[in-house]
Amino acid sequence: MITAELREDIAALEDTVRRFARERIAPNADAWDQAQGFPRELYREAAALGLLGLGYPESLGGTPAPYALRNAMSVALARHGGSGGVMASLFSHNIGLPPVLRHGTEALQREVIPSVLRGERIAALAITEPGGGSDVAALRTTARRDGGDYVIDGEKVFITSGMRADWITLAVRTGEPGSRGAGGISMIVVPGDTPGLSRTQLHKMGWHASDTAHLRFDGVRVPARYLLAEEGAGFKIIMSNFNGERLAMSAMALGFCEACYDEALDWARQRKTFGSALVDKQVIRHRLMDMKMRIDATRAWLASVTVMADEGRLEADPECVAQVCLLIDPAANNLNFSDPP
Repeated sequence: MITAELREDIAALEDTVRRFARERIAPNADAWDQAQGFPRELYREAAALGLLGLGYPESLGGTPAPYALRNAMSVALARHGGSGGVMASLFSHNIGLPPVLRHGTEALQREVIPSVLRGERIAALAITEPGGGSDVAALRTTARRDGGDYVIDGEKVFITSGMRADWITLAVRTGEPGSRGAGGISMIVVPGDTPGLSRTQLHKMGWHASDTAHLRFDGVRVPARYLLAEEGAGFKIIMSNFNGERLAMSAMALGFCEACYDEALDWARQRKTFGSALVDKQVIRHRLMDMKMRIDATRAWLASVTVMADEGRLEADPECVAQVCLLIDPAANNLNFSDPP
């Protein structure tokens, strides 16, 4: 339930995010796309505003916050910053750190999380592989126990923040050699400066400002204390992590839809044909209203799912999980407004 106090907090956060996005992201988005990345200082700037720490415990340098606040931040950044690439890398810690927060030891949490929330270090999640894509059950990267260490061999692809990540939350197979399926999958944290880790920058069709990499692990040795939970618990950890990721992406998609609508409406007001502005023509007004109707429907759906998430249902309630999975498809598809004005 959104209280009057929470509404005030959301409004204040949206104002902060709007100014940050308009002043620091939007004016530089094209240049950062051409440069294939954005300055590392942006992490520290976002951290100073408290944006990186939303949803994390105070004891680790964060600010506890409901999903209602976190989603409001995502919507505002997408709407006023207009760069999915910047958002993907700037907030890659929100997919890389939750497994550490939920399943890492207290010592590991204190080693990894605070510096990331301060914008001093970068965290990434590495699951996707060249042969199986995001089919988690098909992953082949292995981690074998050797004394007090794990030795990792394999590769990952399309890893956001992969080129400069200081901490990589990695999905590996710790089961029997050659095993497949959901069993035997584990999660382990890999420091970015570990010998045997190599990185290749990937060039994409879009989101050029997002640091995206192909990672290779050749005999990478990490202490066993970097294992999250226990061996074989990885599949469940990953599936749970996907729920939060889908919810955040739905909020981003809504923000981008609003940005598209803002630009379409602005253009329709400026563009003159046959003596009048496009917005004065009925067919254009109908199209704009169709866009707004779909945006408002998505906003209401997101709000409903957000309430469920803030009730603690995102991790285990099948209905909430189903709603998140259903939500992300139309939220993203709304970006494909056909025949814009």
